[in-house]
Amino acid sequence: MLQDPVDFEWSYWIEWGRERILWLLAGHLLVSQVSRLLVEKYKPWCLMIYGMTACWLLLGIKGFAVILLHATISFAVAQFQLSLLSWLCSLILLSTLRLPAVEDAKRKWYDTENEYYLLLFTVSVRCLFCTSFSLEYCWHRPAEKSSHSFLWMLAYVFYYPMFHNGPLMNFDEFSKQMRRQEPFSFKTNLSILIVGIIRIFFWWCLAELMIHLMYIHALYSSALPLETASYWALGGLALAQVLFFYVKYLVLYGVPALLLRMDGLKPPTLPPCVSLMHSFTKMWRLWMFFFLTHMLLVCRRYIYVPMGGSQSSLLGMLFSTALTFAFVSYWHGGESYLWYWGALNWLGVIVENGVKRILSISLIQDLI
Repeated sequence: MLQDPVDFEWSYWIEWGRERILWLLAGHLLVSQVSRLLVEKYKPWCLMIYGMTACWLLLGIKGFAVILLHATISFAVAQFQLSLLSWLCSLILLSTLRLPAVEDAKRKWYDTENEYYLLLFTVSVRCLFCTSFSLEYCWHRPAEKSSHSFLWMLAYVFYYPMFHNGPLMNFDEFSKQMRRQEPFSFKTNLSILIVGIIRIFFWWCLAELMIHLMYIHALYSSALPLETASYWALGGLALAQVLFFYVKYLVLYGVPALLLRMDGLKPPTLPPCVSLMHSFTKMWRLWMFFFLTHMLLVCRRYIYVPMGGSQSSLLGMLFSTALTFAFVSYWHGGESYLWYWGALNWLGVIVENGVKRILSISLIQDLI
């Protein structure tokens, strides 16, 4: 049976997973469990060496060098302990990914576009990891700097389950959980692995059924079916697309989340199904936390809250929210349609919060 080929993200990661990434993740699992059993104290360094090796094998020496260079520059800039300078460094490093000359040079390193895109996606996510480390370094007191060494930064940046596509855990959480030594139980870990594989396999089968039977994305890519469809049909298509998005990321983030649990770490909690949500703001808080974890963790912890967030004045909240969506749009590529997407989502959040504030006025509540 023919499948819907239009969803690039699903096809891309499933193809890479079958070819090499799943095997490298299985290797990480083996190294992790052996190190937890025999040398728990050195587990972070065993996983760091494995992650660097996997990066070298998959992206080549030049791809590995690019990621190592980004980490080194970010660490050097963080030594000044200026948050603004670290942010500027991160944005400059991110902007280099879109320079035509740099793009052309990197394309020549690989035989196929898919290999180049893998480097592009990986370096984009690594920029967020470097940003997290740099800002946490700037915020900590001198007595705590010893736990923010360059070696720990490499262990964080090259941790393989979150390497290519996330999800992202901030550096403080990663180092705290990775340092924690827990008794190793083969029986417990085996049960976690078996249950996790069964759940992910079920989600994968469901996503494949949707790809082979529903053709949601193919319908969206053609104007004629959309123009002739009724409003009810358009609503159904929109809901189906969002539900597929939900199931897709249960698979794509479910695999690394399972490996995090096997390593003794706590992965981000899975969000509720979108069909259960009625609040636009809640959708952003929960969905971004899991599906756009890369940006959200940087945005909420390092942009929204420091700029005042919901605790500031109305203008402060508008500005911090706008800055958050601006970074999300820029991180995704900065094309014009992404700025429109960010602006519309910003307006949606603002309108909902504005209506909530109006309805909280006692006079309005009395009228209701």
